[in-house]
Amino acid sequence: MVEKSVFHNKNLYIIFGVTLIAMMGVASITPAFPDIIRYFAISPQQVGWLIVAFTLPGIFLTPFTGILADRYGRKLVLVPSLFLFGLAGFACMFAPGFYTLLALRFLQGVGASSLSSMNITLVGDLFSGKTRTAVMGYNASVLSIATATYPAVGGLIALFGWQYIFALPILALPLGLWVIRGLTNPEPKNKAGLRSYFGKVWRTINQRTVWGLLAVNFILFLILYGSYLTYFPLMMETRLGADSSRIGLMMSLMSVVTAIISSQLLRLNRLLGQKRQLLIGSVFYLAATLLMVRAHSYPLLATAVIVFGFAHGITIPSIQNMLVGFAAINERAAFMSLNSMVLRGGQTFGPLLIGVFYTMGGLAATFYAGALLALLMMLVILVAVHPAAKTGH
Repeated sequence: MVEKSVFHNKNLYIIFGVTLIAMMGVASITPAFPDIIRYFAISPQQVGWLIVAFTLPGIFLTPFTGILADRYGRKLVLVPSLFLFGLAGFACMFAPGFYTLLALRFLQGVGASSLSSMNITLVGDLFSGKTRTAVMGYNASVLSIATATYPAVGGLIALFGWQYIFALPILALPLGLWVIRGLTNPEPKNKAGLRSYFGKVWRTINQRTVWGLLAVNFILFLILYGSYLTYFPLMMETRLGADSSRIGLMMSLMSVVTAIISSQLLRLNRLLGQKRQLLIGSVFYLAATLLMVRAHSYPLLATAVIVFGFAHGITIPSIQNMLVGFAAINERAAFMSLNSMVLRGGQTFGPLLIGVFYTMGGLAATFYAGALLALLMMLVILVAVHPAAKTGH
């Protein structure tokens, strides 16, 4: 009954829309990188700045957008963010030079800085109990579907010219209008002084289980962006001679599995409980990375990817669901923005950390490193994560 009734809530589809827009900024443009390199006569190293320019603002601005959303309301932050994302992204179509394109990507990144935490914040504001658990799983499924499909969509559009992929961000504008007219969330009424507000935020953060969940999230993204996203494509090309289409198809398989598992979060929660889900997820990360060490055939590789997708599908929404319940509505946006900062940290340091192992021991070492991180994740869950802690103020 919970799972069926939630689909009649229009707020759910607004949250899904924000999630889809938040995932658009990088995943949809990477297929056009070779064309952009040729068009602007730049190096492969330089084209990477299109990602850096977009993600960099989020590291610094996410906490401030969270504080603003708690003090003045979700819409006041979300609507301008969507409009800036859409307009700056669309303007990239007309960039006369590479540095202008970077500047516009930076502005688009400013708009994107609040989106990845605001969607989870809205889930916490609008839903509770079993319904929240179900919605968190569905939202993680939407995110995974976007991860799987955006590269294909971007690649298809780029066939007509790299500029046209930057028409996609314009979709953020009608979503912003829909947020204005359609989002019926309980806006926080935070009249407390800043000292009192920050004190409450700190008390919410300064709990063993919260620190444990943030640490697990950080480790998870070290594995995802280090061992998997950075070195898995290189492994496929080196061992199997795979081209970009086969690599993309295999990586999409992981996202599809993640989407399927995430959609069953409520059932998994009933069957296993929260801590056991996280422990099972860490075991599957361990198994997947060890399988990748020995993956010299497509069947074994597909098995490793499916196991990795299962781990991701059971872990990511579970962590988000547990975290969002710790903070009251008046501090929730700032609290969840901290989680977004942790994710950015994992995304940034994962390739650097695993790169050290690659230098020392080659491809196999990168996946052994992922296995060691999975063991560390398991230890953190056992020691620091206690779901019985007080949540849902």
